[in-house]
Amino acid sequence: MILGKVKGTIVSTEKNIDIDGARFLLVDKCNSKGETKSDFVVALDLVGAGNDELVMISQSTSARETPITKNKPIDAVIVGIIDLIDEYDEVVYRK
Repeated sequence: MILGKVKGTIVSTEKNIDIDGARFLLVDKCNSKGETKSDFVVALDLVGAGNDELVMISQSTSARETPITKNKPIDAVIVGIIDLIDEYDEVVYRK
C-alpha cells in the first residue's frame, strides 16, 4: 500500500477500461504525516475520495484484484480514505 494525498481530477474523453463511471484522481505520494513528495500517480477512485484527502493506494497486480478492476488495464486504485495514523503510539496524522 502507498499513502497519497489527492491533488486533482484527471479528465479523459478516450479510455479503454470498460468501467462505468470510472473516476481518476491525481494523487501525490506522501509520508505517514501527510507530507507530499511531488511524486504523482493517477489512480482509479473506488471510494469517493475528495481533494486533499489522505488515501491508501494499491498498485500493480494487486490493483487488478478488486471485483471492479479484475482483468482491466488498471495500475493504481484508491482503496481507502485515511482518518488517522498512529505511529509508535503517537498520532502523526488526523483527518
